[in-house]
This record gives sequence, structure tokens and C-alpha cells, in this order.
Amino acid sequence: MEITRRDFLKLAGTTAVVAAAGGFAFGGENAVHAQAPVIGSKLVQKNYSGSAAKVYFTKNIDADHLIALYRRINGSIYGKVGIKLHTGEKNGPNILPRDMVQKFQAQVPNSNIIETNTMYIGDRYTTAGHRQTLKVNGWTFCDVDIMDEDGGVAFPVKNGFHLQEVVMGKNLINYDSIIVLTHFKGHTMGGFGGSLKNIAIGMASGQIGKRQVHGYTEGTNMPPTNSDWASMPNQDKFMELMADSGKATCDYFGKHIVFLNVMRRMSVDCDCEGTSAAEPTIHDIGICASTDILAIDQACVDMVYNANDSKDLKERIESRHGMRQLSAMAELKMGNPQYELISVD
Repeated sequence: MEITRRDFLKLAGTTAVVAAAGGFAFGGENAVHAQAPVIGSKLVQKNYSGSAAKVYFTKNIDADHLIALYRRINGSIYGKVGIKLHTGEKNGPNILPRDMVQKFQAQVPNSNIIETNTMYIGDRYTTAGHRQTLKVNGWTFCDVDIMDEDGGVAFPVKNGFHLQEVVMGKNLINYDSIIVLTHFKGHTMGGFGGSLKNIAIGMASGQIGKRQVHGYTEGTNMPPTNSDWASMPNQDKFMELMADSGKATCDYFGKHIVFLNVMRRMSVDCDCEGTSAAEPTIHDIGICASTDILAIDQACVDMVYNANDSKDLKERIESRHGMRQLSAMAELKMGNPQYELISVD
């Protein structure tokens, strides 16, 4: 019996030791309660060595708190603003609430949602199908720019692990600033999907860039088959490819890119799984905001590890070597691996 892409990927991971990502800090005068050390990090409160990035946090998941966090980090956001959102397959039960995103977008002048088509055959494989899916899922309150509708543009990758360039949706260069609004959750290949995944895969063009990020550069005129998916690199190399792609976007926008991770309905599966995504088994945690992509993803991973109901999500992260996302970003100097988690509640 032929298995589907999703069935194959759900079986693809194998349990392994998590790669260490360095030392991370929890502290500051307004820090939330101390967390237990987790794999790949050490607990340092106020006495960390050197600098630490600021990661703002609220346990309240609603539009008002999302807007309040954004206002802590938006000092360099200007001009035409793209809000990078994973809009999801049709009727996905875990995507971010439309009302919350609508209220947030209304507070960001000259902004709209940005997306790209998918590499796999699904609801968003073609631009026409993607636009129909946007309507079904309620993303109709502002323009949604499917950035690769008319092709792609190559961004250089400086000193990457594997890639020298990656093709993004062509319209990405029309934006002055980017807000990366991420539904933090699990991911079938990446272990977890945070801000890195949202830009590394989510901004890459569906028919070229996403293939580069997945290490699949053959057969570019046809969607991958089951055997193609089986031959793609996974675990450490896949995380490094994502870091390469994410670095290209971060380098391009410099200080004009910020990150918001919403830790709500954290299934072990990505929103690309649509209605087949596993029901979340971990409680909702809150929202994080930072100008530092490494710090925010590390903070979210640490909070997952600190939760007493995170067994399933931790298994997904570890079996896919998801921590390699963090250490790869650190090695590419994409952000600070030390952070202060600062509650605004």
C-alpha cells in the first residue's frame, strides 16, 4: 500500500540525543519564575556572562496582549510591512485565531499578510488553490500577498552550512520591514516550528526555494513523490538548511525584522497538516516577542521543556534533532543564545 507524504513523514524521525545549543539565561528584574535547566541549556539568572537578548512574555493569548508585546519591539519597523503568517491548509484547527490577527494587523500601518505556495500537493500548491484556501480559513480582512505568484528572487546566504543562495518569493523585496507572526508548534520534519521555520520555509518560493531548503533539487517540474521525500535529508542537515535560509532573510532585513511566537494549540504537527494534525496534548503557554530570532525560539523550546504535559512535543523535537535549529543559528551568529525572559503581565 502506498503511503502518503504525511504518513511517511510522521514515521521518519528516530529518537536521538539532542544537540547542545550552548548556555541560555533566564533573568532580569521583571523575569518570570525561574525555570529548570533543560537539555542543551544551563540555568543562569542574573549572573550570565556577557549580553542577553530580551524576550518579552505574556501568558495571555489575545489581541491586546499581542499588540502590547509588539509595541515593545517595533522601534525599527517602518514603511511597507509584511506580516509573515502561516495561513494553513483548509479548516486547520490549530491556526492562529483570525480575529486576533485581524485586530493586530489593523494596528500596523501599511501592512498586509505575506505567504508563499507549497512544494507538496495540497490546498496551497497553486496560487489559485491558495487563494481559495485563504477564503475558507477567513484570511479576507486584508490583502494577502502570495509572494511567489510571479516567481522568485535569489537571496545570498553568507557563510552558510550548505547553501550559497536561496530563492524567496519575488515580492519579498517589495517590503521595508517584516513582522514574523508565528504559531509555535511541532513540525513533522523540523521537530518544532518557530520563527526560524516560518521564514526559512515559509518565505521560500514553492517550486525552487522550498526544494533548496529541503535538499531536493531534482525534478523541479513535478511535485515530490513518496520516494523523493524519503531521499531528502532530515535531522541535522535539514536543520542546517533551514538556518541557511533563515539567515538569508535576516541578513536582508537587518534590524527591520521582529518576531512574535504564539504558543497556543501546540500540536506535534505543523499547520500544513490541516485537519489531520494531531490534537495538542500540551497546554497553551502564552506569547513571546523579541528582535532576536535565536533567543525567541530558544525561550519557547525551554518553556515547552519546563511544562509537565510536554512529553509528546518533546519527543517530536528530540526524534527529529530539532535542537539543531538552535545550535545552527548560534553557529551562524543569527542571534544571542542568552536571553532574559521578561513578563509584561
